[in-house]
Amino acid sequence: MNSILSKAKLGSQPGARPPVAVEIAPEGVLAAASPGPGHPPVYAFVPLPPGSLVPGIGEPNIRSAEAIANAIRSALGQVSPRTRSVTLVLPDTAVRVFVLDFDTLPSKDAEAISVLRFRLRKMVPFEVEHAGLSYQVLTQNKTECKVLAAVLPAPILAEYEAAVRAAGYEPGAVLPSSLAALEALDSMEAVLAANLSPLALTTLIVNGNDLLLYRTLDLPEDPALRLQEIQRGIAVAAAYYEDKLGARPLKLHYAGSYEGVEFARWVDDPELTIVDLSPRPETGAVTALGHTSIAGVAGALAGVR
Repeated sequence: MNSILSKAKLGSQPGARPPVAVEIAPEGVLAAASPGPGHPPVYAFVPLPPGSLVPGIGEPNIRSAEAIANAIRSALGQVSPRTRSVTLVLPDTAVRVFVLDFDTLPSKDAEAISVLRFRLRKMVPFEVEHAGLSYQVLTQNKTECKVLAAVLPAPILAEYEAAVRAAGYEPGAVLPSSLAALEALDSMEAVLAANLSPLALTTLIVNGNDLLLYRTLDLPEDPALRLQEIQRGIAVAAAYYEDKLGARPLKLHYAGSYEGVEFARWVDDPELTIVDLSPRPETGAVTALGHTSIAGVAGALAGVR
């Protein structure tokens, strides 16, 4: 998937993205850079003080601009980026993602964006006229057009872009975490995936170039209720997979802030094998990554040369 969120348009193939990516999450900042053709990416993680980032769409996300800018600068400095332009990966809870059906969609980007903004006005609780918006046509024929759209409030996008610029870099592309992670998958087969953060669970189903499900659930703070919500979210996604594809999923591709074995224990489904969506590198990690998933930044670099 080539979804790139920007103020202008999608308009870019993976290879046109910067060979540098940085993911900002409440736990910290993860940077990755591609040293060049034939070399694996290098990674660096810098933790953030608790409360520095509170992602969402209703209020300012960045509560400590200096701490976040310093973490971005430190993490990127450790991976020796080849450019000052970076792909910025945002928390899922800061972006709203929709799969929309149309009879047709204008071929010109400006006209298509206008149609999408009109549709989204009643679907999101914020002003969409100047919001960050991108789209990708998933499937299209003579009678229907299926579109993936990602949108976030303009002030929220501006916050993150300002943090990158304060660190001395330029946001060249913006992706929500789970859509970025999907790009790390190199498969045309049907895939059930999940991305778990301390704040939310996103479940996804991809079949070739078609996105059948994208669902983000905000998680309660209470541990027992949280576990129930995770189990319910995975069960609903697995049932939807079976309904749409006619077979029960055997694998769940996982990315997140927790160890895969821990996530598997929470899911507690012996018929569902949990596999890493993007396995940790055996080489190329320049700092301790802790439990941080590399799927978002690895996907952001997919296809970059």
